[in-house]
Amino acid sequence: MKIGYLIDMDGVIYRENHLIPGAREFVESLIASGAPFVFLTNNSSPTPEDLSVRLGHLGVPGFSPRHFYTSALNTADFLSETHPACTVFVIGEGGLLTALHERRIANDAIHPSYVVVGEGAVSMEKLAKAHTCIEGGARILATNPDNWCPVSANDTRPGAGSTAAFLEASTGRRAYYLGKPNGYMFHRARRKLAEMIGGMPDQIVVIGDTMETDIRGAIEAGLQAYLVLSGSTTIENVADYVYQPTRVLGSVADLIDEIKSGKPSSRLDSPVYTHAFSRNNRLGRRHQTDSERISKPRPRAPMTR
Repeated sequence: MKIGYLIDMDGVIYRENHLIPGAREFVESLIASGAPFVFLTNNSSPTPEDLSVRLGHLGVPGFSPRHFYTSALNTADFLSETHPACTVFVIGEGGLLTALHERRIANDAIHPSYVVVGEGAVSMEKLAKAHTCIEGGARILATNPDNWCPVSANDTRPGAGSTAAFLEASTGRRAYYLGKPNGYMFHRARRKLAEMIGGMPDQIVVIGDTMETDIRGAIEAGLQAYLVLSGSTTIENVADYVYQPTRVLGSVADLIDEIKSGKPSSRLDSPVYTHAFSRNNRLGRRHQTDSERISKPRPRAPMTR
């Protein structure tokens, strides 16, 4: 049975500027077995070439850009497929700008079809301009729903979701969120796997460290969902969610032997999480898709004098 893998990066392959123990051997086992795989990230800032260079610096060299699929590429694919003649005003960095340019989607600061929101490059001047564009009829399209993203064990940075939420609040318009867990991200990633081997794998496994994006998106797309505890989720958090991963692993190192042997492990999941209790101390939703959201525009609160 041919198995394809969609693999999150931060918290699964590396953390900050260090490889997670066993990650190099895990990737080497995938290559040696001939299993198709794509690294899947909600980060819209880097290009696939940037990510290839980063993994090389961390000790896993030799990847081509085809092994990476970012939320920026997903956004460019979505627009070129659904509205190929559109124009955009962009709040974002190099990876997003490059992806849109490669799809011949023009920048437009006068009357854009969409305000596209990614990570970084935020200023009050840009937010004000985006606000004006949305008031003039542009729709809000966010590359991903992440309100914040981890940058170290103790620090975070604002994500695309929080910028989009600012514009939702200021304009009364609703954003559409691409990236994980949106099904379109997984649809296009599955297509990339199929292109690698000339047909769809018999089974597709999503490996990630975040319940709200990786695991939820995999389950809703009908894919196998492997949660690793090497990133942002602890075993105590898992029981909080209605949806549950197919397997819970310490890290990708747990998969090395079965990938090499071609035989699934006798331990298909960890029973530990069934008795876990939440100890998550961070308040507020991490993602803009964590709660049900109505689709109709909401009225803005009146200005106070």
